[in-house]
Amino acid sequence: MMNLSTVIAYGCRYCTPPIKQLLNYTTLLHLPHHHHLHLHLHLHLQRRSPASIFYSSFNNLKLPNFSLLLTGNSLFFRMERFWSGNGVNKNKQMVEHLQHYGVISSKKVAEVMETVDRAFFVPDGTPPYVDSPMAIGYNATISAPHMHATCLQLLEENLQPGMHALDVGSGTGYLTACFAIMVGRQGRAVGVEHIPELVASSIENIKKCAAAPLLKEGSLSVHTGDGRQGWPECAPYDAIHVGAAAPEIPQPLLDQLKPGGRMVIPVGNIFQDLKVVDKNLDGSISIRSETSVRYVPLTSRDAQLRGY
Repeated sequence: MMNLSTVIAYGCRYCTPPIKQLLNYTTLLHLPHHHHLHLHLHLHLQRRSPASIFYSSFNNLKLPNFSLLLTGNSLFFRMERFWSGNGVNKNKQMVEHLQHYGVISSKKVAEVMETVDRAFFVPDGTPPYVDSPMAIGYNATISAPHMHATCLQLLEENLQPGMHALDVGSGTGYLTACFAIMVGRQGRAVGVEHIPELVASSIENIKKCAAAPLLKEGSLSVHTGDGRQGWPECAPYDAIHVGAAAPEIPQPLLDQLKPGGRMVIPVGNIFQDLKVVDKNLDGSISIRSETSVRYVPLTSRDAQLRGY
């Protein structure tokens, strides 16, 4: 079974140019925004060293706005994804692959990912079960299945029936729907997304899936807003998930986290870690790093639409 802490995860909401186009760079404006940077660096160094070496090497190419080219689902370790799309054409098969590779060990997480079919949350014509982020428009993506599974595993104990969950940067609504299934009718799952068009499309996606009754009843909702401010109306939250990297953990999210609650958030600039933030019953905060990741900044709507 694979130890996830040795693998840099990728699954963030935003995308980056492919490596071939990076190497054949002509102008930043001509680089497409709907592909991912494929990196196969077989390095056996400390966690941050490969990224540092990679960044330094490509920075020597003197490309303008180089830091903008590195935003997205980049990997600096031995694997980019757990599998390609070949042979995986059903949602249940995707979940079985995640179990096989040790990403999912929880029966409950497996059940919810089987219940919420990823096919309803990817653009038409896109293979839904590939272990890769996929573009959904507005410089955003739906995360890779293994990243969704990782976050669900980390938050499982805080997604019990009757609990409250917040999904910051809810995108297609996939993870928000999973949260809603887990907390049930007596709980509350809230998605916050600052692109109104994505909010509208995510609601339509959710209407097609098993979480539709929860949306109709009001225990699941998706809102347009600045996720850095959370969603105070339904706070405090037992679970908070953030889908973009903050230079530091936003105070409003800490304030809205319930004592005994947990937040999963990528933190950092060039070098980032997926942080697991626990608020203890006395209100104190405990933070640990789960794995290295590469997300774009948790930023404003205008900055996202400009491509940062």
